[in-house]
Amino acid sequence: MVLAAGLGTRMRPLTNDRPKALVEVAGRTLIDHMLDRLADAGVETAVVNVHAFADRLEAHLKARTGAPAIVISDERGELLETGGGLRKARPLLGEDAVFVANIDSVWTEDGAPAIDSLAKAWDPERMDVCLLLARLDRTLGFDGAGDFFLADDGALTFRGEAPSAPFAYMGVHICKPGLVDDGPDGAFSLATIWRKLAPLGRVHGVVMDGFWMHVGDPGARDEAEAKLAGG
Repeated sequence: MVLAAGLGTRMRPLTNDRPKALVEVAGRTLIDHMLDRLADAGVETAVVNVHAFADRLEAHLKARTGAPAIVISDERGELLETGGGLRKARPLLGEDAVFVANIDSVWTEDGAPAIDSLAKAWDPERMDVCLLLARLDRTLGFDGAGDFFLADDGALTFRGEAPSAPFAYMGVHICKPGLVDDGPDGAFSLATIWRKLAPLGRVHGVVMDGFWMHVGDPGARDEAEAKLAGG
């Protein structure tokens, strides 16, 4: 599932006439960057949720060629955030584990493909969620102090009150879709579920071999383009 329904307010003025998903970085839209990554990992079908400028995004997706096939989860009536969006899309997703991806994440790879590494790390017996992580010293456009500590067995602990943590969630994870079944009606964040599961050892992570760019605002977009161009 690709989460593309956000309003993109931090990306204005680039989102005055389009959804954030259609902002371009290095000549390709953000959503195409992500869908192409998923296709390279063997994903055959992607559910995409839509809200802002939904007609324009749907037209763009219909014009794509090649994998993955696109199924729309329509959130025109109400913006549901990450958890609510996943819950609304549940009838489209089935019961097997799914990749869930934000559209403001672009990266380069130095070793194993990041999504392949995430899939290889997935173990439903030990985890309900596995997050793809970036090292803080290999990020651009991320202004936080880190999100997680990573144990030797791959289990994650939230930063909490610590001044910093070495790893940032970089917008892609794999999970059991049923974890949202007991979530509240309407909008809610997946992070609220992760915070309940993490103390139980059910939230794990894998660190990507590469450089992550969080494309959250126009300045970050420009920086990402320069990085991809070799600047």
